[in-house]
Order: sequence, then structure tokens, then C-alpha cells
Amino acid sequence: MQTVILTGGGTAGHVMPNLALVPRLRELGWTIHYIGERGGMEEDLVGRTGLPFHGIAAGKLRRYFAWKNLSDPWRVLRGLWQSRRLLGRLRADVVFSKGGFVAVPVVWAAWLRRIPVIIHESDLSPGLANRLSLPAAARVCVSFPETLRHLSPKVQAKARATGLPIREELLAGDKAQGLAWLGFDENKPVLVILGGSLGSRTLNGIVRASLAYLRAHFQIVHLCGKGNLDPGLGGEKGYAQFEFLHAELPHVLAAADFAVSRAGANAVFELLALRLPHLLIPLSLKASRGDQLQNAKAFSHLGYSRVLEEENLNAATLAAELESLAGEAPARREAMAKSPLGNGVVSVLAAIQEWA
Repeated sequence: MQTVILTGGGTAGHVMPNLALVPRLRELGWTIHYIGERGGMEEDLVGRTGLPFHGIAAGKLRRYFAWKNLSDPWRVLRGLWQSRRLLGRLRADVVFSKGGFVAVPVVWAAWLRRIPVIIHESDLSPGLANRLSLPAAARVCVSFPETLRHLSPKVQAKARATGLPIREELLAGDKAQGLAWLGFDENKPVLVILGGSLGSRTLNGIVRASLAYLRAHFQIVHLCGKGNLDPGLGGEKGYAQFEFLHAELPHVLAAADFAVSRAGANAVFELLALRLPHLLIPLSLKASRGDQLQNAKAFSHLGYSRVLEEENLNAATLAAELESLAGEAPARREAMAKSPLGNGVVSVLAAIQEWA
């Protein structure tokens, strides 16, 4: 029986594609372990699956001054030492990394032990953690074919466009069950707001300031991120707010007619797989390296998404964009139905099996 180590964390986008592989890996008889940051978001998400979770120290490499820049390199070195011991004790045959800074010491520990590493990059251009990990990879998988142009010739030789692994249960939601769970009317359209696993204060604030308009046209499911619930809106009819959804999420998405979302790779590929007409509001360059802007631009160019940049976001522009989205919905669904960008579970599994 072969053993695969899954790693990645920091946000749900670095965890969910890993978890999308778990049912198939279990069917194939693999022994599966997960290495992530002790106390990180991934520990809770992985714990819900019953997978063995092993916590290590992790540090972040920041592009700006922070006092933690002085201590985090030592945390990375500690994580490397912990990972090297874990990989030996677990007798790993292959490591699959979804990125995030917790994955860097795991990847390099695997390289030191001559264990093959498969890396997956979700965004159109690689993030810093994956760029640090690329030299140690036996295979590099990417979601966007355009990503190959962002890689060096040496890395391109070992890279493949596989798509993004998407959880099968996410595509098996039941609309009637979702409407019943939410207490919503089947005769009024449902708008789901996806602010990312960490939430978005900007998006949350505009949505709540626009509730009078939004509730006149939609029933609203607002996923606002941990710690971002508004107690004063708990009893609003046609407005349901949650920090995060787990088992209920597939049914809620099946009940949705439209979505407003950040443009993380996980979100855009899940919306594509669901054929759910959507408006993307990517993080601006002030708050990110520009990866969400690139993802949104690519999906807009392909005809899948409407895009509203955060600098232009206000109650009036949000209302105007949603009106346009409603009129374009049939064309957007048709474009998404023709998309060649599929679920990457099968392709990624093939890479894991090839290198194990």
C-alpha cells in the first residue's frame, strides 16, 4: 500500500483541492496523511475528513517590514526539520503540494529525502511559495494553460496543464434541499456572495449597505468569513449570513441563480464547474500580488465572468453590474458549458501515480 502526503494551507484555496483528491485516493487504496500548520485553518478543514493531520511550524516570507520577519525564518527551518522526520516516519512515497508557506518546508524536506514531489499552482501566475518550491518538483501541475508561459524553460519541461481538482460533492448539490435549508422562496432568484475563506471587509460592507436594493431583487446568501457576522442582521428576511459553510455548501450553491465572488482560483473554477453566472470582484494590487486580477481577466476574456474592480466598487456599481449579469446569464452559462477547462482530479491523480 502506497503512502501520499498532502500539504498546503493558509487559506481554503490551498486546502480544498487537496481534499478533492481524497475520495479517489481512498478508492485506490492509498494511505493518506496531511501536513499543515499547527493551529492553521487547514487543521480544522482536514479534521472534518478524518484524515491524520500532522502540524508543523510555519513562517511567512513577507515583501514588507514586519517584526515577524526576524523570527519566521527560524520557524521555517524548524518546519523543515519536523517535516523531514515526519516523512521518514510515515514512509512517504510521494508528496502533493497545493502551496501556501506551510508547504515550502515539506517540499524541501521531501527533496532532501529523494521523495518525488508534485506541485499544483492554481492561479494564472505562480505565487512566492510555489516559486520557492518549483526547483524541488518532479512534476508541476497548473490550472490555466497560460501559466506555462510564466515558467522557466527548465520548469516548463516538467509542467502540465491539468485543471484544478474540484470536490465531487460540490457538484452534487440539491436545489430543493438548499432552498428548504435556507428557508427561501423558490420563485425569487438567489444571489450568493462569496468573500473568500478569510472574508472581505470591503465587499461585506458594500453588500450590507446595499441590502435594500439587493433584497428587492434577490434572496441573499452571504458567506462573509470568520469573525465577520453582523449580529444586527440576524433576523432579516431573505438574507442569510454565514462565516463558512461545510456540508450545506453544495446544496446552497445548487439553489443559487447568481454569484458575486472574489477571484481566487478555487472560487472561479468552482463557479465555472457549476455553470453559475457570476460577477468577480478581484482583490486589488493594494492588497495582493495581482493574482486575482489575472484570474478575473482570463475568465472575462473567455466570456465566463463579469468583472468589477475593487476600486470601482460601490452600491451603485454593484447594482448596475448585477442588472447586466442577469441579462447576460444565458450567454454566460453557454460559454461556461463549452469550456475546455475541466475538473483536474483525474489528471492530478495520474501524476501522483506516475511518480509514486
